[in-house]
Amino acid sequence: MIEDCGKRGNTMAERRQLFAEMRAQDLDRIRLSTYRTACKLRFVQKKCNLHLVDIWNVIEALRENALNNLDPNIELNVARLEAVISTIFYQLNKRMPTTHQINVEQSISLLLNFLLAAFDPEGHGKISVFAVKMALATLCGGKIMDKLRYIFSMISDSSGVMVYGRYDMFLREVLKLPTAVFEGPSFGYTEQSAKSCFSQQKKVTLNTFLDTLMSDPPPQCLVWLPLLHRLANVENVFHPVECSYCHSESMMGFRYRCQQCHNYQLCQDCFWRGHASGSHSNQHQMKEYTSWKSPAKKLTNALSKSLSCASSREPLHPMFPDQPEKPLNLAHIVPPRPVTSMNDTLFSHSVPSGSPFANRSLLDSASRLDEEHKLIARYAARLAAETSSSQGQQRGASDISFTIDANKQQRQLIAELENKNREILQEIQRLRLEHEQASQPTPEKAQQNPTLLAELRLLRQRKDELEQRMSALQESRRELMVQLEGLMKLLKEEELKQVVSY
Repeated sequence: MIEDCGKRGNTMAERRQLFAEMRAQDLDRIRLSTYRTACKLRFVQKKCNLHLVDIWNVIEALRENALNNLDPNIELNVARLEAVISTIFYQLNKRMPTTHQINVEQSISLLLNFLLAAFDPEGHGKISVFAVKMALATLCGGKIMDKLRYIFSMISDSSGVMVYGRYDMFLREVLKLPTAVFEGPSFGYTEQSAKSCFSQQKKVTLNTFLDTLMSDPPPQCLVWLPLLHRLANVENVFHPVECSYCHSESMMGFRYRCQQCHNYQLCQDCFWRGHASGSHSNQHQMKEYTSWKSPAKKLTNALSKSLSCASSREPLHPMFPDQPEKPLNLAHIVPPRPVTSMNDTLFSHSVPSGSPFANRSLLDSASRLDEEHKLIARYAARLAAETSSSQGQQRGASDISFTIDANKQQRQLIAELENKNREILQEIQRLRLEHEQASQPTPEKAQQNPTLLAELRLLRQRKDELEQRMSALQESRRELMVQLEGLMKLLKEEELKQVVSY
């Protein structure tokens, strides 16, 4: 009982610290509620290091904790929620270079306490799986289109049509985030929220869902969501323009230009807080800029637009098929991954990197990768064997030989991709070892022998080259996996076509 009270006290203290730091940013002085809400959530996102995580990392963490196929209405206790968050940040640190490591324990504590404050204000110690998925999908970094596609997969049926009841559940949960940062009066949930978004739509597909939420302006209750992503995109944009109010020589972030006053421009801090000078008024219409173009570049763009016949406006998103693509059934080939217990998960996160247990986990992960490659190769071979056998029963000898040759070429290509993938993994492991050796200089030896300073500089340059090479190899590995998946789908489609034709 005393320990529970102590933990509850520490939790409340950490929550108060997070909100106190947010108030210290003076964000409450922003006069527009949309910008105020987006800035507060952006502060929480960066404070918890969620801006370094995209939706694919979140999906992988949910899968590793066996939450991908769990009933959304099931409630998670605090220990399991902490395990999910721990997986996200420990995997993040594995991807980050050694010079950019984050404080994992602090990030876990901050995010856990914020989620509890937003979705469990009464202190029951439980949050639904649906709320956890919606919160992580909303607060993580990455492209807004990918995040909305994942959200739509959670609120749609098997035919790819949105279920209004689930969308209402989504709004109930996601609008708790603005309420947690004290913006509930502006963006709190109401019963009319869902109806106001799709009032005239009878059948909402993925394309309709993306068109509505990515439009300008978006639905009023979610107007802060695309602004949160625009804030992240323009955070480091530089404008070599002087602010007409604070007279700073340059601006960072958004830039605002008055449509009535001649050459009157404000930085984002002055505009958000309602500052004005001279004949300018806050009632004047302002245009928002997310980049700066020189006068010569503006003239070039104007000429190119006037000379072009077709419209240069790009669509907000690519068109997706109305029917969702069915995933490949690997149940008869790939055995399901065993769900690790909570103690094993927490133990694996708490082991330091230099211990023998960590080395054993690295060996296990390497062997698991080899097993996955073998399973993929077995599945591809089985698909090819099934295709060739069905064709052998229904076609003549010439067709059989032609199909066997085609399948043989595809199997050879799959084998080459597998070998290339294995070589890339080995190269990544070798580069990681070299990177760790290069990032551990010996200052004592450098002081004893000054000539080693030049070698240290070369090692640092080599370390940067290794990081670039490692990222390029990882991107190449990702492309190879996409090609391999495409070949597997082609084999499956050929089999289905032959079954239909005969």
